[in-house]
Amino acid sequence: MDTTAKVSELLALAATRAVPVVRAIPDDRLGDPTPCADYDVRALVNHLLQVVVQFQELAAKRDSDFSATPDYVGEGGWRERFAVETGRLVDAWGEPGADQGTTGAMDMPAGTVGCMALLDLTVHAWDLARATGQEPVAVDERVVLRLTEAVEGMAPMARKMGVFGEPVAVREGASGVERLLAATGRDPYWVAGGGQ
Repeated sequence: MDTTAKVSELLALAATRAVPVVRAIPDDRLGDPTPCADYDVRALVNHLLQVVVQFQELAAKRDSDFSATPDYVGEGGWRERFAVETGRLVDAWGEPGADQGTTGAMDMPAGTVGCMALLDLTVHAWDLARATGQEPVAVDERVVLRLTEAVEGMAPMARKMGVFGEPVAVREGASGVERLLAATGRDPYWVAGGGQ
C-alpha cells in the first residue's frame, strides 16, 4: 500500500469529488433523508461544513469547537463557502508539521485526526450524492486504501462512541469503496426512496 501520500494530498483528491456534489445540491432536496439516519440533507451539509471549518483549527493545533451547530445553509452562499473552506482545509493540513505530533482535546495523533477529516469529506460527499440522486462519487484508490487502514484502527472506539454503526454486509465482489462505507455502518447500496 502506498502510505507516502500526505494527508493534505489525499484531502485535495477528496475535495475535487466533494465540492461538485455540494454545488449540485438543489434547494428542493434539502429536506430529503440521507444514508446518515440522524441527518437530512440540510443538516448534513451544515455538519460537513462545520467539520471542514473545525478541522482547519485542529491542523493548526488549536482547539476546535463542535458544540455549536451553525446553520450555514440558512446564512446563504453555502455552496461557495464549502468550496472556499474545503480549499482552506487542504491548505491547513499542507502546512509543515500539521500531520505531526498530537492535536485535539484528546491529544490524538495528528495523522489520525487528518484521516478523520478525510473520512468525513469522503463519506459525507457520498452520502449527499446518494441522497440527492447524483451519480455515485468516484473515490481515488489512494484515499480508499488510507481510509480502509484508518477505519480499521478507529472502528472499535468509533462504534463505542456512536460515530460508526455496526458493520454492514456487502455483496460478493464489493468494491473497496463499498467495503469502506460498510465498515462505517453505512449501507453502500442505499438509494434515495429506499430502493436497491
